[in-house]
Amino acid sequence: MELILASQSPRRRELMTDAGYAFRVLVSSADETLPEGTPPRDGVRILAERKALAVESTLPPDILQAAPVYVIGADTLVELNGVPLGKPKDEDEATAMLSALSGARHRVVTGVAVVVGGKVFSGTETTTVTFRPLSQDEIAEYVASGEPMDKAGAYGIQAGADRFVKRVDGEVDNVIGLPRRLLAKLLRDAGYEPGKETP
Repeated sequence: MELILASQSPRRRELMTDAGYAFRVLVSSADETLPEGTPPRDGVRILAERKALAVESTLPPDILQAAPVYVIGADTLVELNGVPLGKPKDEDEATAMLSALSGARHRVVTGVAVVVGGKVFSGTETTTVTFRPLSQDEIAEYVASGEPMDKAGAYGIQAGADRFVKRVDGEVDNVIGLPRRLLAKLLRDAGYEPGKETP
């Protein structure tokens, strides 16, 4: 059997590697737009499924027939007072997002999907994160580092933004971008057997 991660996120790769999975990466080219007003939990699950299905559709039939291929898709967003925050488009948007998160509690929602043989197994995980109040100088320095630009909500808890966090209720892995406990459950549900994958 084979495990494929349909994501270019280095953070998701690290989380899977640390968990002991042998896998390869195939980046999804799936459309990531959603109808306006899509609830965050629905949206991240839909996009995770879409990414995994898109990668599975590109695999040659002989590979799919040789052994089970499990494709993992994931999507993460930050939700503040019901408003979803994705990746910032520019530094101004990153600054605005971090200013809004300053001193506030928000939710991080990740959708995970496992696709095997056209069958989809998916779910979502939610973690609540509370930021301490941030000064404008702190925000400006962090934005200037470039770190916020490829991250939902304009921050990475595993790196420079850890100093902004006052409290985390739930899984930190989820905030980084891949809730490993949920992933393990979905893989089990899909029939995946650890240790039998081919790198």
